[in-house]
Amino acid sequence: MALLQFIQLDGVVTGEKTGAMKLTLLDLTIKGGWVMIPIILLSFVAAYIFIERYFVIRKASKEDINFMNRIKDYIHEGKIDAAVALCKLTDSPSARMVTKGITRLGRPLQDISTAIENVGKLEISKLEKGFPTLATITGAEPMLGFLGTVIGMVQSFYAMSQAGNNIDVSMMSDGIYTALITTVAGLIVGIVGYFAYNTLVVKVEKVVFNLEATLTEFMDILNEPVKTAR
Repeated sequence: MALLQFIQLDGVVTGEKTGAMKLTLLDLTIKGGWVMIPIILLSFVAAYIFIERYFVIRKASKEDINFMNRIKDYIHEGKIDAAVALCKLTDSPSARMVTKGITRLGRPLQDISTAIENVGKLEISKLEKGFPTLATITGAEPMLGFLGTVIGMVQSFYAMSQAGNNIDVSMMSDGIYTALITTVAGLIVGIVGYFAYNTLVVKVEKVVFNLEATLTEFMDILNEPVKTAR
């Protein structure tokens, strides 16, 4: 008899757990209340920024190994127009920097270097478009989650105060359950956004390194004829 009761009790508990696991993402979203709306909307914005910037930066980080060698040959041979044409055909930040340097040929080397550096800064600024928004979303999402938690707890305690002596445990448990959903959602989006933001930052730093190497190599090319003349 006791064994039969144990089996029945185990079936009830198992059934309750199975029912809990059938909760869908939509059910959790609805249960979280209106705070889930900005959390979800901002998560889509963050995802769009990351995906769009990822491919843009990835494209900018690709460098043609023979590009600077060809530029060097054109400059030494006096084929400035050919060098400019090659830069225009190469769609990369490095090519745009070199284009600016070539158009400044004949001026002091310091002026050429400064002009190239300014173009490089503009290129990096273009690559970092959307970074402030992504960083803001990453920091704001957990705060929105905590806001939903506080609102849920306030609603729970208010319901308990209105119940008087007829307080039910479900009043407290439902309120806490609703409140914690927003916290979990906000933390998940915030953590994923944090890793996404730092991934983009690392990729931009790689592009910066390539641009600095391009600047150094181009200035060395301009210095070579002077050294040869000596």
